[in-house]
Amino acid sequence: MGVHERDSRGRHERDGRGRGPESAPVGVGLTTGEVARRLGVAPTTVRTWDRRYGLGPAAHTGGRHRRWTPGDVARLERMCALTATGIPPAEAARTVLGEATQEQAPAARAAPAPPEAAGEAAGEETPARRDEGVAPRPSLRARSRAGSGLRLGDVRQECKGIARAALRLDASALDELLETAIAEHGLVAAWTEVIMPTLQAVGRKWESSGEKYVEVEHFLSWHVSGALRRAAPPTAADRPGATVVLACVPGENHTLPLEVLAAALAERGLPVRMFGGALPVESLVTAVRRTGPAAVALWAQSRTTASRPLAQHVAAMEWGVRGARRKPVVLTIGPGWSGRTVPGLPRPTGLAEAVAVLETVVPR
Repeated sequence: MGVHERDSRGRHERDGRGRGPESAPVGVGLTTGEVARRLGVAPTTVRTWDRRYGLGPAAHTGGRHRRWTPGDVARLERMCALTATGIPPAEAARTVLGEATQEQAPAARAAPAPPEAAGEAAGEETPARRDEGVAPRPSLRARSRAGSGLRLGDVRQECKGIARAALRLDASALDELLETAIAEHGLVAAWTEVIMPTLQAVGRKWESSGEKYVEVEHFLSWHVSGALRRAAPPTAADRPGATVVLACVPGENHTLPLEVLAAALAERGLPVRMFGGALPVESLVTAVRRTGPAAVALWAQSRTTASRPLAQHVAAMEWGVRGARRKPVVLTIGPGWSGRTVPGLPRPTGLAEAVAVLETVVPR
């Protein structure tokens, strides 16, 4: 199924206007597809947990398709958190069901807790809230996590689903979530508001846990790279003097920001030559001379790799016949250039700004 077809179906399920079997008026609970997107799992996984372990909706709403209440979703979020730590699904399901039983028993015997009770005041999810099917007021900790130990802060819901899928190393779910985010928001917004915050959260987790999550970071980066390539149109044909050269400075291997920039420029029909990570100085100079680009973007993640002399040298290069010599516009992009601004060279601070600058300097 193509991305746009899946995107169309997903929108119908989310806004309640679709005509498929799972569509229903807003306010009667979530569909299985909506729950799957929120959790970052495939819909078949949700149905399997329902059928095999009894983690389905607690109440029937009539009709052939059931709806998931906030309490139902809370149990599945707990299931996701447990399986993300490596616990087998069957054992995780027994834990979730056992916790639900323990929480419901006291609630059935006790009178409803007053609003000023400690749990209520802290905004925690109490048994009474879950049994009533009322959406809990999430605590500060609940808001800042993706049910998996990743501190995400105030981000789009898609970030949390992608983070959960990455932590579970769920390739199919991760690909679907990334492609849906790009199809719905576009490359630039998906990168800025969904993908980059998730990558940053995984990076922070890796740095603070003694390199425990290296495999998650590599796994997520690989799938992001694949999603960007699938979303980008074919590379535009060469036009003399209209090429954009993208390269990491020597010693720099973080290529994902350049990959999304290449994809965004391809969307706009601009010819791109992508040279990737750690391009040696001699090779960069040769590439610029051979392509005669309108612009060169040099990415540096670290201040230790950003080289002002290199940027100035590339900006001073000339080619063409006497009397019509040309020079490239050199963009210094990435956090490595912070505090190392090169006079006269643009330094866009984000993807959207970099795309806008390049659109103005590349002839059409």
